[in-house]
Parts: sequence; C-alpha cells; structure tokens
Amino acid sequence: MQIGSMIRRAALQFGSAPCLTEGGRTLSFADFDAATDRVGNALLDRGVRPGDRVSVLLPNSIECLIVYYALAKAGLIRVQLNVRETLANHVYKIADSGSRAVIHDDIEGVDAEILIGRDELSRMLEEGRSGACIVDRGLEDPLRFGYTGGTTGKSKAVILTTRGELAEISAFLTDLVPQIRSGDVFLHAAPIAHASGAFFLPALVRGAHAIVMRKFDAAEFLTLAETSRAGFTFLVPTMIAMLLEAPSIDSANLSFQRIAYGAASIAPALMKRAETRFGRIFAQCYGQAESPMCITCLQPEDHDREASCGRPFTIVEVAIWDENDRPLPPGERGEIVCRGPQMMSGYWNRPEQTAEAFRNGWLHTGDIGVMDEDGYFYIVDRKNDLLISGGYNVYPREVEDVLMAFPDVIEAAVVGLPDEKWGDRVVAVVTGRPGLSADALMQFARANLSPFKQPKAIEIWPELPKSAANKILRRTVRDHLVGQAASGR
Repeated sequence: MQIGSMIRRAALQFGSAPCLTEGGRTLSFADFDAATDRVGNALLDRGVRPGDRVSVLLPNSIECLIVYYALAKAGLIRVQLNVRETLANHVYKIADSGSRAVIHDDIEGVDAEILIGRDELSRMLEEGRSGACIVDRGLEDPLRFGYTGGTTGKSKAVILTTRGELAEISAFLTDLVPQIRSGDVFLHAAPIAHASGAFFLPALVRGAHAIVMRKFDAAEFLTLAETSRAGFTFLVPTMIAMLLEAPSIDSANLSFQRIAYGAASIAPALMKRAETRFGRIFAQCYGQAESPMCITCLQPEDHDREASCGRPFTIVEVAIWDENDRPLPPGERGEIVCRGPQMMSGYWNRPEQTAEAFRNGWLHTGDIGVMDEDGYFYIVDRKNDLLISGGYNVYPREVEDVLMAFPDVIEAAVVGLPDEKWGDRVVAVVTGRPGLSADALMQFARANLSPFKQPKAIEIWPELPKSAANKILRRTVRDHLVGQAASGR
C-alpha cells in the first residue's frame, strides 16, 4: 500500500467534504489529493528524483501538509524540520541528511542544491502539472527521516519506512483514536513537524476534518475548539498546563471525545486537574523517534494507575531488561526495550549506533522503567538523566512529580550539579503562579521525599527552556546553573 494511494482513496470516498482548514482556508479531500499531485509533479519536473532527501522547513499550515504528502507521492524522502528550532539545527540536519532540496518559508541561511521558497511553492500549487503522481516505493524503502531530540548529544537521523508508517496508522486507529469518524474534527495545535502531524493520516483515512493552528495559544485554542466542535486533539503536558491556566477555561463549551498526549512525562497532579476539567478522555502515547509514538498507550479508563505510561500498543512487544540484556520480572527496574513493525530501520549513516540500539533484535530505548504484575509500564527516567547523590540513585522525574503536586507549581525541572560531598547535588528549578514561595516548596519537598532525593536548592524562574517539541530541556537548565555558579552569581 502506497501512502499516495491512501490519499487518493480518501478523495474518492469523501470528495467534497472538508479535509483541511487553516487560517480561514479550507480544502476538500479532492482538493488535497489534487494539490499533492500538482506539487509532487512539479518537484519531479524541477529535477529532484525518487529517493532524494528533501528538507521541509514550513510552519503549521495547509502548505506544509501538502508538501509532506506530495513528497510521499513522488517517492521523495521527507526530512521534516521544526521552525521553532535554531538556524544552526536546521543547517546541521540539512547537511547531515544529505538533502538535495529544501522547501522553506523564505527563511534566511539555509542552503542546498535546490531551494524552493514561498513564492515558488505557491506557483507549484497553482501551476503544477495535474494528473496522478504516485511513484511506487518498496515497503522497506525510506519514507521520511525523523530526528532524535538531541537532549543527550547531536541529533541522529532516524530512517522511517512506508512499512513503519502503515503500522503507526494501524496502531493509532486500533488503540489511540479508534472512535474517530467521517465529519469529526481533529484540532492540530502542536507542531505538525513533530507529534501532532502523526495524527493527520489516521484522521484522513477515516474522513475526519483537520483544523490546523499556525501556533499554539491557549485562549485561541479554546475558542477554536468551541466553535469547530473539535472532538480530537494532541497536546503535550506543557500545553495542558497552559490551558488549565487560561482565563476562559471554565466557561469554554468543549466537545472533546479524546485528547491524546505525550512527548514528555506528565505529573500526576497535573493529570488530575486536567481530568477534573475535561473529563476522563485522555490517552497517553509513549514512543520516541526510533519508534514514533508507538511503544505503550495508557487508556482513559486506566489513568487511576498513577504515573503509568500504559500497556504495549497492540502491534508492539515491550519488556524490561537488565544491563546484560536479560529480561527482568515485574517490579524490577531496568531498560525499556521493544520491537514491532513501527520501528525505524536504522540511523542514517550510523551503522555502529544502529547495531547498538538493536542489540539482540530489540530496540533499546534508553529509558529506565518497571512493569507491574498486570503488564502496565512505568517510566522512571532517562538513563542519561540518572543522578547519584550520596551513593543513592535519584531519578529527576520522581522529584519533579512531587514538586508538581504543590498547589502553586506549574512546571519543574530537577538536575544534578557537581558536588564534592554528594557527587550530584539535587537542585530544582520551577515555574509557578504569583506568590509561589521557594521556602514553602522546600518544606513540602522535605515532607514528601526521602532525604537523599530532597533538593538542596530550589529556584523559581519565569519560564523553563524547552525544545521545539515543548520538552523541558534539563541539560540547558543544568548548563545555566553551572554557568551561574562559575560566575559567582
């Protein structure tokens, strides 16, 4: 099955029904199919060839989604770049992927053999050659490159295939948004270049209407959700926290049937607040670039299992292994490993790292977790974020979850700073509502954490640094604190 064939079939099934809306413009399913044909044909006429990598640096928009699936139709490999990242990140990924072309929103400083800016893309949309553009590609051929978050070093290009894309679509429709139907509205508020974009095809094949926000704003989101009667969306925990702080949250008349969330862990206290306002409609998806969005899923009815990331998706096997790659029984901590058809075929131009990630045939996620007797998984933390304070293991997420339970805290990041006595000195940085007291929070932490897990210091910042995917960057927090200490501030 080709991705382009799925778009063609949706056009035949749903025709003139609204498919995609952004900024007051709407395309029908037939319009979207025709637009992706025109752009796909125009790209081939421009000189790119099936198998070439093409970087896409466009904001959330109709044009972005057209380009994504024009590339799939034309047999071109999409390298999706997030406009929220730095120019240095863009330049690195364009070069690392060997992109022959870059399609961009007139952003300065990017370079490739073929550059297609906003004006040329508009001409392609209007004047591109009509007619079917579906270049057959093998199921194991690369479809797109994702990039790892780069939270522990240079981002790596993850090769994702048509096989993996079809498996991900099946997993979403089986486990995550099974009730989505023709005429439903999926509101895209998070970056399409990241997790939100993964929901576009599952919704499209069911005939749902995608409404795209150019960028997230809590008040605008609530207004748009109310007026469109949106039934589905994907959010990251930071966005959920921002919605709960919005002045209009209590008066908004919402119709959500399912809110998927992921990309970062969520504190149990925040989840309880969200369920109180929105209802028990949240489904968590845990995945990573190497296994996009599909490792485990926590269903709405299972959210009483506090801090669990759920059970494996139907198509995925998940286990906990020790440092010698031996399976561990329920209740014991180890590395989360998984295997299934949704996974990457490997890292681009990194055979040694690919072999290491797939030791013994399973993907090693780098996440520390535990499985309970009922087969539910719990992420403790990233292996690389583990702190050792006074000889004891401290997982930042455990401390962050406790701090997030304090009434005035909105976000928290816990890091370890070098310390001659402790090895790692546990330090917390939080954001909160006006009046938040570091002293009161410290007393709360002392009452609710074991002594070796208690922060030695707490700072209140106006905001925490985040990645383009809205993940809190602990490493950036730590670097700032180290620099602050070095300068004597």
